[in-house]
Amino acid sequence: MCGTLDYLPPEMVKNQEYSYHVDMWCLGVLCYEFLTGKPPFESEDQDTTYRKIRSLDFDYPPFISSAAENLISRLLVLDGKSRLSLPEVMKHPWIQEQMKKA
Repeated sequence: MCGTLDYLPPEMVKNQEYSYHVDMWCLGVLCYEFLTGKPPFESEDQDTTYRKIRSLDFDYPPFISSAAENLISRLLVLDGKSRLSLPEVMKHPWIQEQMKKA
C-alpha cells in the first residue's frame, strides 16, 4: 500500500475499491492536522493507526470550533459516497467564515 499512512481512507485500509471520494477524506485529515498540528489517527504503530481509521477513533481538542468540527466530521465519514463533495465543502459555513477573514 502506498501513501502517507495517516491519510489513508478506510476503503484503502480495508483493501476495498475506492474512487475520488478518498480525496475528500484526505481533505478532512488535512483540515484536522492544520488546526491541531497532528493527524487525527496518529499512533505508535501501523496496526493501531489502521484500527483507529477503520473505527473513526479520534477526538477533537476543545479549541476546535463547532463549525470546524462539523466540517471535518462530514469529511471523515466511513462511507466514501456520504462524504461532502468539494462544492459542498466550499459552501460550508466554516469555510465561508474563513473566506471572509482572508
